[in-house]
Amino acid sequence: MHAWGRWRQWLVGVLLIACLSVLTSVGGARLLRRQAALAREEIFARPLGETAPKGEKIYRERYPERLELLVVGDSIAAGLGAERRKETLGGRLAKALAKTTRRSVHLLTMAQVGAQTSMVHDQLDALPEDYRPDLAIVVVGGNDVTHRVPIGRSVADLVDVIDRLQELGAEVIVGTCPNLGAIRPLRQPLRSIAGRRSGLLARAQRRAALARGARTVSLGRVVGPIFLAEPERMFSLDRFHPSAAGYRRTAKAMLPSLLAALGELEELPKGHYAPRG
Repeated sequence: MHAWGRWRQWLVGVLLIACLSVLTSVGGARLLRRQAALAREEIFARPLGETAPKGEKIYRERYPERLELLVVGDSIAAGLGAERRKETLGGRLAKALAKTTRRSVHLLTMAQVGAQTSMVHDQLDALPEDYRPDLAIVVVGGNDVTHRVPIGRSVADLVDVIDRLQELGAEVIVGTCPNLGAIRPLRQPLRSIAGRRSGLLARAQRRAALARGARTVSLGRVVGPIFLAEPERMFSLDRFHPSAAGYRRTAKAMLPSLLAALGELEELPKGHYAPRG
């Protein structure tokens, strides 16, 4: 049975490579471009705009001890798709941290809609000069996939971002690239290719982040199956960005790594990774 499992994985890999070879031919390239155009039309037919809820607030201000929580990255990090700040990824994480640790949490979200990994440096450049975060959340990568940024370049940019955050004194938690194969406006075979490429980027992000001493949460693993199973509830109106329920589930999935970074939790669930040593 074990040998059969290995043989089946090998066969699937061979078939995938064959399919990709066909699809990268001239006709296949036209098909993929057409499918990408259709997806854009469908997504932007129900636009959410380019502005997420404002991302700065102090949660549970009455607690004497304070945590500084910074969120950088793309539209998911910014909370596009949520209607209120408390429904965004940062808002839900800040509220949960304050409740669990009994410390006030100052949330500062610098993430920008449409950001690629290379653009996160602009977000860091815009921080107040004396700002020092205790925790820094990085969620980025989806736009690198859709803009066909080479994985090596994306990962190099991520490493530079992690280094800069650690120089500020932050414990860094990277939410790796979500599974873009869960996005329904993407038709087959484009959806499978997007899912495959986002998975490759996520794994590369995880390896690089762990090597730099950051923690990682595999969003494709911890919340991807839920988005696949319940797309009407997990996605917002455009069927591309998370809904309030999607952000609630994503924040709940990421919280253990934040608590572990603060020394509040020892055992991590599957899909969470800590650097060795």
